[in-house]
Amino acid sequence: MRPLMAVVALSAALAAGLDAADWPQFLGPERNGVYRGPALAETWGAQGPRVIWRKTIGQGFSGPVVAAGRLILFHRVGNQEVVEALDPSTGASQWRHAYPTAYRDDFGFDEGPRAVPVVADGIVYTFGAEGQLHAVDLATGQRIWSEDTMGRFRVAKGFFGAAGSPLVEDGRVLANIGGAAAGIVAFEAKTGKVLWTATDHEASYSSAVGATIAGRRLAIFLTREGLVGLDPATGRVRFERRWRARMAASVNAATPLVIGDLVFVSAEYGPGAAVLRVDDTKLVELWASDEVLTNHYATSVYHDGHLYGFHGRQEFNPSFRAVEMRTGRVRWSEDRFRAGSVTLAGNRLLILRETGELILADASPTAFRALARAQVLPPTVRAFPALSEGFLYVRNDNTLIALDLRR
Repeated sequence: MRPLMAVVALSAALAAGLDAADWPQFLGPERNGVYRGPALAETWGAQGPRVIWRKTIGQGFSGPVVAAGRLILFHRVGNQEVVEALDPSTGASQWRHAYPTAYRDDFGFDEGPRAVPVVADGIVYTFGAEGQLHAVDLATGQRIWSEDTMGRFRVAKGFFGAAGSPLVEDGRVLANIGGAAAGIVAFEAKTGKVLWTATDHEASYSSAVGATIAGRRLAIFLTREGLVGLDPATGRVRFERRWRARMAASVNAATPLVIGDLVFVSAEYGPGAAVLRVDDTKLVELWASDEVLTNHYATSVYHDGHLYGFHGRQEFNPSFRAVEMRTGRVRWSEDRFRAGSVTLAGNRLLILRETGELILADASPTAFRALARAQVLPPTVRAFPALSEGFLYVRNDNTLIALDLRR
């Protein structure tokens, strides 16, 4: 009866339309990995969090999102990339939109889509591994518009295909396309019309973030070349700083983190991390180091003056650290922690390791203290989870589950 009661409670919450706790895009509502919904349980018991449902799914590193009573999954089934709406309380399919794909991974990794969907103003936007940008209706799954960005803007495949989640800002869809004269492109959200192009930067695997700094709205991208802040309405570049490794195999994947007028940027294979203060069109460096908090792919989170995240290359068993944001001082480091992702929930860290282990820990600079641990899925878990109304949606290579984390 307990799982049934949880399903009923979740359905009631969805019916109430509690959109404030939706997880409609990569890293949540504010694209900073912060959850602001109902409090989470501090302990899970010997069996771990309750599994509400489990579903076999297609390939992909694209994590789910939750908006307006629907869970949106972007995955590859056979030779199609599929955008699918599920009932968050049961996992039942509500609608699906599919189109063909011929993407092949040159390194033997997963061949599904990488970029997390974005839901805004009743439209779902997805960016496939071959650069297929699609807009579909959230209620019905009907296609609104689509664009073959690799074909139109003559984009090279790169190492791992297209991976950065688009940013929707005031009726515009901004995407790190990577074309020769169209590094960043703005599309009209309702029609797909190209509004402007900016930079000649190749695409990275990082997702952009919107921020208001000193009263000015900015879209901040970490392209393959470096950090770029531009006006989302016009594409005018306000500031720019090179931030990439010297080697060809550079990995710019973490999303820039904006706190006030400070930007935390981090990348692997050489440049490391830095905190930069935005002073109109200039970037003033507070600190920069390759030995502090180098994020290979997982974006760090910020709480009470400190950053929490993964340091080091994924394949070399990275550490998990707490770092003073303004100084770069490492407060503690849990070595050989394994790669994963991290979400901030109040003063707690919800860490999902690639091994499929879920950890609840204190967000404290004093020491690392785990409050609860559970093996929730077999490895490998690389997609970022979605956390909405106290329910966590997690996927691995072929399975999606819903976990009840409510207090």
